[in-house]
Amino acid sequence: MVNIQVEKLKNVTPVTKGLNGTIKVPSDKSISHRAAMFGALTQQPVQIMNFSAGGDCKSTLEVLKGLGVEVTYQAENNITIFNNGGFKEPANVLDAGNSGTTIRLMSGILSGSNFYSVLTGDESLRKRPMARIINPLSQMGARIFAKNANTKAPITIIGTELHGITYNSPIASAQIKSAMILAGLSAQGETVITEPFKSRDHSERMLQYLCADLTVDDNKITVKKSELAPKTLIIPGDISSAAFFLVAGAIIPDSEILIKDVGLNPTRTGIIDILKKMGADITIEEHRIECGEDMGDVRIRYSQLKGIEIEEEIIPRVIDELPIIAVAATQAEGTTVIRGAEDLRHKESDRIVAICTELKKLGADIQETPDGFIVNGKTKLKGNCILNTYHDHRIAMSGYVAGLLCEEPIQICEFEWVNISFPEFPGIFEKLTQ
Repeated sequence: MVNIQVEKLKNVTPVTKGLNGTIKVPSDKSISHRAAMFGALTQQPVQIMNFSAGGDCKSTLEVLKGLGVEVTYQAENNITIFNNGGFKEPANVLDAGNSGTTIRLMSGILSGSNFYSVLTGDESLRKRPMARIINPLSQMGARIFAKNANTKAPITIIGTELHGITYNSPIASAQIKSAMILAGLSAQGETVITEPFKSRDHSERMLQYLCADLTVDDNKITVKKSELAPKTLIIPGDISSAAFFLVAGAIIPDSEILIKDVGLNPTRTGIIDILKKMGADITIEEHRIECGEDMGDVRIRYSQLKGIEIEEEIIPRVIDELPIIAVAATQAEGTTVIRGAEDLRHKESDRIVAICTELKKLGADIQETPDGFIVNGKTKLKGNCILNTYHDHRIAMSGYVAGLLCEEPIQICEFEWVNISFPEFPGIFEKLTQ
């Protein structure tokens, strides 16, 4: 821990009472990315309500601006996207920042363009695997290249005419699937993608809402060349952001939290299913459908949790929430086992290493496995240490929630990485403790 700058340390003080209140979480990042990109594909003005203010989604807007798309802010988090005359060859390299969604989905869009472009990102993003999208897009005829044997950004794309293929994806990945769907929207013929398990289906839902020629049959998606309809899009609250409050409410005694207007897409509610299986007291209120997406209010109350086994089939529905689930598991009676989550090693950080290393500092009984981890609970978390974030917003926020339960205060290094998805995060927790 040498050379840590004091101003970069976030102090977390253990709570002395339950968390209580009604809150809203930031707009869903995954849906916001797609709303901006799909809105730009209509070549008509599209209004997006409650667009994410996170850094990743700002990166998507900057990439679109670099392609000639007009982005107008009408009010806080309400924007209009207008691709007047279609995408234009960018004058500069397109910077996706820290956003894997931006670089991978835009690769699908740009592969079918009629110009040259280069996509890159920050140091973290340039370390993440890109062959998983480059290989299937190349099979569709894309002229797409990357460094290190096509595995890392920057990505160079020479736009060309694409053709549909039938592709059996080796893993369930919304980013792989979405990149191919977006390429398929401009490709000749039919593009068919099959996954081993159903991953997040935000792309399919929104594109069907926008009248794309797209059908879904369980784990198989079929898409044809399509013109999208310019419709207003409403973004729900991000359940991945809500997950931190769901876990905190479940494990901190005397807590009751109501989270308003949360996205409840069934491919994203693995966190709710897992917490319920662990014995959490969760109820859904005011369930409704907006722009093809499920939405509602979620109430969480403190309860005694028990350890469970989390199998591979549910992992695509809960991949981003596994670090905070590890925190919940430290407070559950018995053993919690996560399997089939090897893809955690290819996120903003190696999240298996990160969460195991940091929770061990707090006194948790957690063991790393090749494709997940094993947590033995219930454990008193000690505190009195400094946690690292690994430049990863979800590791930072998971550490914060763990710190609320510690016997002594902790500090978190480079906590500012939470701004990638949730700059309001600590402020909301502070209100719940008042």
